[in-house]
Amino acid sequence: MTQLNLGILAHVDAGKTTLTERLLYAAGVIDAIGSVDQGTTQTDSLALERQRGITIRAAVVAFRVDGVTVNLIDTPGHPDFIAEVDRTLAVLDGAVLVVSAVEGVQPQTVVLMRALRRLRVPTLIFVNKIDRSGADPDRVLVRIRERLTSDAVVMGATRDEGSRAASFVPYEGDEPGFVDALVDRLVEHDEDLLSAIVDGRAGAASPAHLRCRLATQTAAARVQPVFFGSAITGAGIPCLMAALTSLLPTAGGDPEAPVAGSVFKVERGPAGERLSYVRMRAGTLRLRERLQLGSGRAETVTGIRVFEHGGAVDRACVAAGQIAQLSGLREVRVGDRFGSSVDHQVGSVFAPPGLETAVVARDPSQKALLHAALSQLAEQDPLINLRQDDRRQELFVSLYGEVQKEVIEHTLSVEFGVAIDFRETTTLCIERVVGTGRAVEQLGDPSNPFVATVGLQIEPGELDSGLQFRLGVDVGALPLYVYKNVEAFCQAMTDHLRTTLQQGLSGWRVNDCLVTLTDCGYQSPSTTAADYRRLTPLVTMAALAQAGTVVCEPIHRFRIDAPADTLSAVLRLLAQHRAVPQAPSLAAGWCAVTGDIPAAEVHRLQQQLHGRTHGEGVLEVAFDRYEPGFGPAPVRPRFDHNPLNRKEYLLHVLRRI
Repeated sequence: MTQLNLGILAHVDAGKTTLTERLLYAAGVIDAIGSVDQGTTQTDSLALERQRGITIRAAVVAFRVDGVTVNLIDTPGHPDFIAEVDRTLAVLDGAVLVVSAVEGVQPQTVVLMRALRRLRVPTLIFVNKIDRSGADPDRVLVRIRERLTSDAVVMGATRDEGSRAASFVPYEGDEPGFVDALVDRLVEHDEDLLSAIVDGRAGAASPAHLRCRLATQTAAARVQPVFFGSAITGAGIPCLMAALTSLLPTAGGDPEAPVAGSVFKVERGPAGERLSYVRMRAGTLRLRERLQLGSGRAETVTGIRVFEHGGAVDRACVAAGQIAQLSGLREVRVGDRFGSSVDHQVGSVFAPPGLETAVVARDPSQKALLHAALSQLAEQDPLINLRQDDRRQELFVSLYGEVQKEVIEHTLSVEFGVAIDFRETTTLCIERVVGTGRAVEQLGDPSNPFVATVGLQIEPGELDSGLQFRLGVDVGALPLYVYKNVEAFCQAMTDHLRTTLQQGLSGWRVNDCLVTLTDCGYQSPSTTAADYRRLTPLVTMAALAQAGTVVCEPIHRFRIDAPADTLSAVLRLLAQHRAVPQAPSLAAGWCAVTGDIPAAEVHRLQQQLHGRTHGEGVLEVAFDRYEPGFGPAPVRPRFDHNPLNRKEYLLHVLRRI
């Protein structure tokens, strides 16, 4: 069975969920189109989604088009829930990026398109809401080419935009203007086509041949066809549906190969059981088959549900290319992979959460229940980074924004019966290594209570390289059990280092560094893995202290649209919040100001902006980078055994000094 795993992505309120409803209706899956405002859509199942009219959790629903089963994944548009989008991108064969014909290209649209292009996900662009008052397809197309992609290929023309009679007329392929524009775009990425046209080969510029080349380049993510329409009225929908199967590639994978796949979503069923959503990369997975997950955990699949014609149905197996919901995997985590090594994208393409807040149960007797409930939420969204500060007896979660706090509070109250309060939200900074440091603890030294030698060098890594570990010693110097499995030793050391470097010299996570094992010693048969595990934090922090770090705060790109007569007030407000604006633009009585602002200032800026702009100012922000801040570096209280303090660390680890 041919499969297409399709993502629907957009800035919030661009009409993404309504488009999903229209596609389901056109495919005959539903008899009536649900309303986001009335909370009757198929994919917004959470009570808070229906209440607020936004998508919070990614949802999967299937329909058939021209013999292809499309597994459609409706993703959140609000930036607070970008983690759901992040996990979805790894399983897509293609995507539809929705842009509003009224609001145009918005900051989140740019973020999403960058991610799609970085991962080379074949993408169609659908300009929605051409029936709305204020729709301006020409202006939006200019912005698409300026801000999203210069490789946009317009697939038709609009008529009567801005009215209920608005329509989309596709180009048939022989219109001179369309053929010329298509050829100009395709030859940018296809030298063979250019040569064929220049040489005058028969059929080189025929509509059928150009359409074939367009499909090839779309599938390779070199060009992005643009369609126009309205999810409300259905204008342009038939053309978009036809393009799903004619321009986007279907799922690959050999069903006869060894089983391989990845977990992109975990949720709880009615009885509290874990349900995992997997994308099959290869092979055929059957009921009662055992899977190796994560770090070697083996679990049995007790249920398989495959998405077909609107819902999930029980099946005895699931094959390569399909998406399925599995039962029985009690220890599964988002991001787990199973089976043979396959070539597919892993890792995050978006910035991690930039805020952290303490969560406190209003009823102290519910503290244990709160921890269990947050642990369940962390299964569904690992990026909330649940951590417990034993010193302060508090639980902390990481967040993208204030709306996410509301979702967590609502979920804990409704699903777990726990009323909570949030303490003050703080900005999550990072630390970057600025120099090179070396440290060593020698076996036999009276000050070293562990039966091992560990020497480490730490130095800055490439930007966005994460933590890298390498061996700088001869493998013959390693214990025999390590020598036989050096790869496992390196992975274990990387894990120990990653845990240790969650807190640098100022208490923030250390990013982008290279750690080299420079010395290693043991005493047979006394040395154990625990000696290396306990000694590594001491050596790591000693080397880090010698290298030094700088604390960097998250910086957002912002855009403010406001009445032109409030421009000076807006600029003064930006100066008060450490923003660095670029030259403003003025048009039709409005001003637009873009620039950079520290993430810590965004919430306060938002609160004051309406009062300075007659209530009409609109602020949009998106994460851009980390950068050293001004003034004294913020310090976060430590919540580990504090390997920076040798006496305190040994007291905790060994219960003695």
